[in-house]
Amino acid sequence: MMAGKNRFSVSDRFEYLQGLVTEFQDTDSEEAKEQVLANLANFAYDPSNMEALRTLQVTELFLDMLTEENENFVEFGIGGLCNLSMELESRDQILQSGGVPLVISCLSSSRDETVLSAITTLMNLITASSRSEITDSAVVQCMLRFSHTQNPRLRNLACVFLQEHCTNKQVDTARHALQGQSQSAVGIPLPKD
Repeated sequence: MMAGKNRFSVSDRFEYLQGLVTEFQDTDSEEAKEQVLANLANFAYDPSNMEALRTLQVTELFLDMLTEENENFVEFGIGGLCNLSMELESRDQILQSGGVPLVISCLSSSRDETVLSAITTLMNLITASSRSEITDSAVVQCMLRFSHTQNPRLRNLACVFLQEHCTNKQVDTARHALQGQSQSAVGIPLPKD
């Protein structure tokens, strides 16, 4: 499928994506919804799909998934947002839709892929106006904890977040706040390794 999608005209591509969104809205099957979300998340990786996905309000669909109880919905939703957030207009749409707290909530997932996508999305969403919210003390404390996990992907990504997006003062303050606290005191459990 991936090799053939580049042969779609713009209108064919839009119609196909519109069909996926309609299928998601019309089906009652959780399994079918999961499949559609996974497909939409994959299409969000291709910059040529961004305009169609924005027009079809897929950003909002992905954001809505972050509050679902179905962990697959959350994982595919944050995965799609992670892909979309690499593109500036989509990044701005996520920020304007109040997406930061929803993305931060994904840091408490027990699924590594969800947490990795959430950290990457947060890094992609950092702007001059969103930096203070994204590097809030609770988030920095969470990243400090992730920087000590056994999972090398999670550990390395958390270290990148801390090094590239946080000041030394923020890290020191968060480290001090964590001293003597149990793993769950911050309210964000570490994913299972």
